[in-house]
Amino acid sequence: MTIVDGLSWQLPEPRIPDGTDPVLAEVARAAAAAFAEARRRHAKASLAEYVQTGADGTPTTRLDILVDTAVAAVIERHRVNLLSEELGVIDNGSALTLVIDPVDGTANAVAGVPLASFAGVLARDGVPVEALTCWLDTGRCWHAVAGQPSRYRTSGRRELSGAAVSLLRPHENDHEAWWRVTRRAGRVRILSTSCLEAALVAEGSTDAFADAGSDTHRIMDLAAAMVTVPAAGGAVIDAFGRPLEIDTDLTRRWSGVVAATPRLAEEIACVIKETS
Repeated sequence: MTIVDGLSWQLPEPRIPDGTDPVLAEVARAAAAAFAEARRRHAKASLAEYVQTGADGTPTTRLDILVDTAVAAVIERHRVNLLSEELGVIDNGSALTLVIDPVDGTANAVAGVPLASFAGVLARDGVPVEALTCWLDTGRCWHAVAGQPSRYRTSGRRELSGAAVSLLRPHENDHEAWWRVTRRAGRVRILSTSCLEAALVAEGSTDAFADAGSDTHRIMDLAAAMVTVPAAGGAVIDAFGRPLEIDTDLTRRWSGVVAATPRLAEEIACVIKETS
């Protein structure tokens, strides 16, 4: 075990469920191994340093690029396509594309907060067919295949009043909508890892997760939820009714709403869109 900045960085390997697509599983293991190695070798300040601009136009930390590079190596071996917020599009001419968020919750990870995840979706001709989300600090994983029975079940909650809701932090352009949601909810959490929060909705640990109208979400923030949550009885929508599509245009943004039921998702979207 290595101690960096007074914190232990020994991490478990991801417990990937049987039946996971081999390429998706290999990518997740590569991401987890690179994540663990980066935290063993680098101090927090080094991991948090912005070293380049990602394909989505946002700054990329050293941690992000170390993990994304490990993922890209797997992609090249298997010659499938890649869509990633850091490396962008790698087109190998395959009908299969992996849409990944190698480290969702980077700010948590570089600060030592144990809430960060890997999320990957296997899409065939642009249609998401299989999803895997791995909690990097614990090894816990959620897996689902579109059209197949799921081991998960949402809470089934249908109304916002009294619900347990996770939210993105309030942004300058969504303060009023953010407070409208929180005033109606029974419990509010901000975990700062969208993919993990969506997985918690799928298994019924919380009722909903949402971006309250800031248009922060990219497709890789929502792609895994688009498979895992509906399979568990829930719904994933954009608060403003825009279609959620796997698109190589990484400038596109959404305000994702992930909820235990379609009715709850629509109510949260309506609250977000309310005008004074």
